[in-house]
Amino acid sequence: MPGARMIRSTLVLLWAAGLLTPLVATARPAGPPTVVHAPKVHDLPAIRSSHVLRVLVNQTRNSSAEVKGQPIGVEYPRLAGLEKYLNSRPGQSKTGQIHLKIIPRPKEQLFIALQRGEGDLVAPGELMETTPPTTVTATAPVQGEASLVLVGEKGGRHLGRVEQLSGHTVTLARGSAAGEAIAVLNGKLLAHRQAPVKIEWVDPSLAAEDVLDMVQAGIYPQTVVERSIAERWLKIMPKLRIDARVSFPGPTRINWYVRSDAVQLKADLDQFLLTYKAPADADSAFKRAYSGLYQVHNPLRQPDRQRLEQLRPLLQRNAREQHMDWLDLAALAFKESALDSTARGGSGATGLMQMTPAAAQRVGVSNIQSVDNNVQASARYLAMIRQKFFSSRNLDERERMAFVLAAYNMGPERVQALRAEARRRGLNPNKWFFQVERVAMEQMGMNAVNYVNSVNKYYLAYDRERDSLEPQSRKQLASIR
Repeated sequence: MPGARMIRSTLVLLWAAGLLTPLVATARPAGPPTVVHAPKVHDLPAIRSSHVLRVLVNQTRNSSAEVKGQPIGVEYPRLAGLEKYLNSRPGQSKTGQIHLKIIPRPKEQLFIALQRGEGDLVAPGELMETTPPTTVTATAPVQGEASLVLVGEKGGRHLGRVEQLSGHTVTLARGSAAGEAIAVLNGKLLAHRQAPVKIEWVDPSLAAEDVLDMVQAGIYPQTVVERSIAERWLKIMPKLRIDARVSFPGPTRINWYVRSDAVQLKADLDQFLLTYKAPADADSAFKRAYSGLYQVHNPLRQPDRQRLEQLRPLLQRNAREQHMDWLDLAALAFKESALDSTARGGSGATGLMQMTPAAAQRVGVSNIQSVDNNVQASARYLAMIRQKFFSSRNLDERERMAFVLAAYNMGPERVQALRAEARRRGLNPNKWFFQVERVAMEQMGMNAVNYVNSVNKYYLAYDRERDSLEPQSRKQLASIR
């Protein structure tokens, strides 16, 4: 499997006409603006007639997620309150009850989807990174203050003011509103001839909560998120800390959004939001669902890095034989055994890759006590799953590997059933992250989803340091030059 670099680093710096000018930091794709043709007006009367209010939500687990029947997304209590409010309005009959249809989309696609008429309401649960288009209008705020804060690992360097970030790197999830705030900060830094803050935009398989998890592990140095998000995830990530003295310029209110011509809907939403009170136990299900999870380790700390170096030839050889990226094998080995070839698990699982004798026999490998055979069996088993179930060209390589890992953990037939259910519900069956995984969370809980997420994070941590982990490749490149 080809190992394309998945993490991009962005330096917000532009030389123009002899002057330093800050370039707006953005994770949006380059190219001409998308032309959106406005659909017919779909205001509250039409919504009542159809009995369905289509809600476009940010697909992240923080904003919109449900685990075994328990809604844990931060938007769900508000949306449940909205549904009750709309159905209790004067003149609303029991036969005309409105039901909410949740439609998850990547954050950067929410406004476009609203403009196209794919939904009636955008409920992002976060600050939006851009000013809404002229055809979109914001409701009353769902949260009065949503300041951006710097979050790092406990024990790290404390900053007294935001300017001390000069020359340092901040890691952000795609679509983060912090990108624009840092661009404004960089303008001030450059005006004083100070080095700008560097932004590292992460792979789209990671949301803000994943970045926080990797900051806690020491994989990423620090990130910037809304204070409400930081405080929520600190409840289950105790090794994080907020730098309270560092404040950022930018928007400070989280809103919902509707099309500008949905006048009656906006009026009802504004009225609801002015009176809505969040339940006191809004995060109880969230804390139960994530208890003990979101605690990845840094696979590149010195002892683990030394073990990886010793295993590298073995992992590379077996990955090459199965046309895989050796770092996928390395990430799986770290998840399964922390690179300990003597590890023993349940159901007869053993060794570096925690293979069982039965699984190894299916791919023609015996004596999995041998480290070489253990890795060989795992690589063959992964390749068999990939070829038999996930060889479609409609899957990109990171999504393909996610499906393979899910099947490695819970069985390929189960994963195919999850994809079928995702397709039935209008989710993308070719995307595991934030799409098919939603069905897995609802049916099986967080453990199955966390398995894939953890291996993915270890892979991205390794891939970020690929150049230093592949010294032989560097020597070969140097000899070619």
